[in-house]
Amino acid sequence: MIERRHHDMGGLDAGPVARTEHTFEPWENKTDAIVRLLSNPKSGPLMRIDELRRGIEDMGPGIYDELTYYERWIASVANVLIEKGVIHVDELGRKLEEVKARHAPASSPEH
Repeated sequence: MIERRHHDMGGLDAGPVARTEHTFEPWENKTDAIVRLLSNPKSGPLMRIDELRRGIEDMGPGIYDELTYYERWIASVANVLIEKGVIHVDELGRKLEEVKARHAPASSPEH
């Protein structure tokens, strides 16, 4: 018998599905755009959709359950691009720190 992987919920009771529409956060729209650009066959794709899926399916139960849908996407994209040597871990780390610093709340002046 083939063992089910953590992400494979097919046929299992996962509770009700929320069928409400919601507004996407800007970063979610950007993540979708990044995936579309990277996987566009007309521009010589850097990544295939099946690679994105594999990256998501390879996530362990802890991280898979902690991340949202688009967080899984962007984590998978990063891992695929690292695997292919398009970006390097240290380069990604530096950029993440730059973004965190740019979006950190300004410290309040002492009185």
